[in-house]
Amino acid sequence: MLATRPDIDAEHELLQRLAEARLRTDELFGLLRPDSFYERPISERHRIIFYLGHLEAFDWNLLRSSVLEAQVFDPEFDRLFAFGIDPVGGGLPSDQPTDWPGVEDVRRYVGRVRQTLDAKLASSIHSDSKSCDEFPAGLLLNVAVEHRLMHAETLTYMLHQLPIDRKVPQAVQPESVFPIVEPAMVKIPAGSTTLGLPRGDDSVFGWDNEYEAHLVSVPAFAIDWYKVTNRQYLEFMEAGGYENQALWNSADWNWKNEHSLSHPAFWKRTNEDWYYRTMFRQVPLPLDWPVYVSHAEAAAYARWRKNSLPTEAQWHRAAYGSRDGFERPYPWGGEPPSGKRGNFDFRGWDPTPVNAFPEGQSALGVADLLGNGWEWTSSQFEPFPGFKPFPFYPGYSADFFDGKHYVLKGGSARTAACMLRRSFRNWFQPHYQYVYASFRCVSN
Repeated sequence: MLATRPDIDAEHELLQRLAEARLRTDELFGLLRPDSFYERPISERHRIIFYLGHLEAFDWNLLRSSVLEAQVFDPEFDRLFAFGIDPVGGGLPSDQPTDWPGVEDVRRYVGRVRQTLDAKLASSIHSDSKSCDEFPAGLLLNVAVEHRLMHAETLTYMLHQLPIDRKVPQAVQPESVFPIVEPAMVKIPAGSTTLGLPRGDDSVFGWDNEYEAHLVSVPAFAIDWYKVTNRQYLEFMEAGGYENQALWNSADWNWKNEHSLSHPAFWKRTNEDWYYRTMFRQVPLPLDWPVYVSHAEAAAYARWRKNSLPTEAQWHRAAYGSRDGFERPYPWGGEPPSGKRGNFDFRGWDPTPVNAFPEGQSALGVADLLGNGWEWTSSQFEPFPGFKPFPFYPGYSADFFDGKHYVLKGGSARTAACMLRRSFRNWFQPHYQYVYASFRCVSN
């Protein structure tokens, strides 16, 4: 019997993962009513129709010449759907629905790209040509898979802001009852923490900003046991937090006033009561769910508490450190992510109470670290020492090393399990309200 080549097994697995990731994004587009594809639920982003074409255009542009040597068949769509937008200067897109092709035209493009890619990828697995320009096919497939899974999350943010009646209703899981959350802080002893991945370990995929691994010394501090809840944030609001200029830096204060903001984007006031808009319904504000806010709002709350947001290194120390000096792959240990450890990997649409997963607690006693909402840090998104951009995707991280983005850690209910790895870094602008992002405070 012939032995199976490890590289073939790995690429078979990646093709299966790509197929599963497509199902995730197809599911999202299936939530839309037919007349909703030209909506722009978030003013800073493209219309939804762009993303229908973008995911396949990205895969095609990434893999076509470097791995498959396939012929271009629609250069106009390849360009049109190549890149998203991330406006940082206040400018907003002004395109009109008529500027975009029809939904069926885009779907035909998607279908042809998939058909061509799948046929070429299947045949290339058994070919001796495993890379081009020194980029292994497995690396590029990992990029394609995780890029799509990222969009499976960010598309959810967009669809969340779409009016409920523009989406196809979905069954909602019954809620479990948990004890009322009792906020507390956990003391974290001084120690070191490892940020990043070691270069040269081909067994683990990482984006360019995850390299290189380095130790950071972290003095002792205290951190919130749980993410800040809607209940706690409501106290900040009722204490006049949005009206107290001393709690906001000048840029955040001006942004808040310019947009007349007085509460989180996911909240709605009706008469004297607060409500929360989930993906498919409006419910009375769930007080023990994590609050989802922008970095600016999180920082103001932290100042109100006379605390601060954790640095990336502090968050790592609380999540992965231990009293014996060893660092865990996950907060709970070495076991892969599962439904008993947290609210992640597309298992639901909504947050859960922050105390819903005690088995996900870290060795140092901090809870709800992975899933249930990304967590803002005070660290600007910057390169680690030894950073090298991906030659085939040079702008993925480097375009955002601009002092205008902050690191988030952890994950949300819609974060894929593969991106719960310790080294993964997310980032957003401080005034972007639509991320499933919460936070916790630290005291030094």
